[in-house]
Amino acid sequence: MSTRFENKVVVVTGGTSGIGLSTAKAFADEGASVFITGRRQDALDAAVAAIGPRATGVRGDMSVLADIDRLYDAVQQRHGQIDALFVNAGGGSFAPLGAITEDQYQQTFDTNVKGVIFTVQKALPLLRDGAAIVLNASTAGSSGTPAFSVYSASKAAVRNLARTWILDLKDRHIRVNAVSPGVTETPGLNTAFGGGAQAEGTKAYLAGLIPAGRVGQPEEIAKAVLFLASEEASFVNGVELFVDGGQVQI
Repeated sequence: MSTRFENKVVVVTGGTSGIGLSTAKAFADEGASVFITGRRQDALDAAVAAIGPRATGVRGDMSVLADIDRLYDAVQQRHGQIDALFVNAGGGSFAPLGAITEDQYQQTFDTNVKGVIFTVQKALPLLRDGAAIVLNASTAGSSGTPAFSVYSASKAAVRNLARTWILDLKDRHIRVNAVSPGVTETPGLNTAFGGGAQAEGTKAYLAGLIPAGRVGQPEEIAKAVLFLASEEASFVNGVELFVDGGQVQI
């Protein structure tokens, strides 16, 4: 087992399921002390139990600034610095142009853009010089998806935050990269696709559009995140790493 993150402190927002949970597990398996967030206490407790003794859960909604403060207060009570930050918390819903509501817009951008900005900004005092930040973007930020324009625009913003922040943080040698998953087997995806047979049918259709011939698994995204957060990516900065089976390349 690799120990790339032995004695490192890592924060993963939205770490109770899917990509966030798989990534938090992977960091802990490689020796990190991992702090995860989630909005529901029962899901948070279950995730901490699944990750193991290296995990600490902090309940919070990352679109709420007071909850972000509580997260970093919890980190500071145990550790003097953060070595890696995976800004994963996010979400979205479908609505075609003509049916977009102000509430949908605000909820999506508060979670996916406001939350990302302030999760990173409020981490700055704890992030060590030379730390790594990985933002969870999406292939939706680079290609059109019917009825998904608000989510897609929010993820395009996330990708551009990485481009700008590498300049803001260059004097501290903090790297900022974005990982962009394609269609990935997660509870959130199944919910977005309507669940049950409808979700399975949609995933099967989308798998036929992916050169790899299948949807991705959360563990595959986690491997990309750990690479970007590790010293193996020491000269990788500001990139968008697509983990999508080749979907946006065609």
